[in-house]
Amino acid sequence: MRNRVLLAVTLISALCNIGCSRNSQAEQIARATTGGSAARGATAISRYGCGSCHIIPGVSGASGLAGPPLSGIGNRIYIAGVLQNTPDNMIRWIENPPAVDEHTVMPNLGVRHQDAIDIAGYLYTLQ
Repeated sequence: MRNRVLLAVTLISALCNIGCSRNSQAEQIARATTGGSAARGATAISRYGCGSCHIIPGVSGASGLAGPPLSGIGNRIYIAGVLQNTPDNMIRWIENPPAVDEHTVMPNLGVRHQDAIDIAGYLYTLQ
């Protein structure tokens, strides 16, 4: 019985470490690319309703089909097909898409600058 308890504790600890490692890796990527927080970015994505138009891995309920899926967006060359994919451009796009491309159908959602930094940070974790 004691061995089973020790085994269970060891497995739970290992699984927690794996989860924590993934979270800290995401935070490191977000900080390195945008200076933002991936955790705050995921929360902001939900708050602004981005998932009503986009499929966004790791964000509950983000299964919209109006916009492109955002999986792997960090590896794409262009944002929305018009803008070189850099952290600064991603932040600009998230803050006010029509200011970047007047013909876009993506609306200006009034995303605050810090939220755009965090959202971009999260999106760059989607390799």
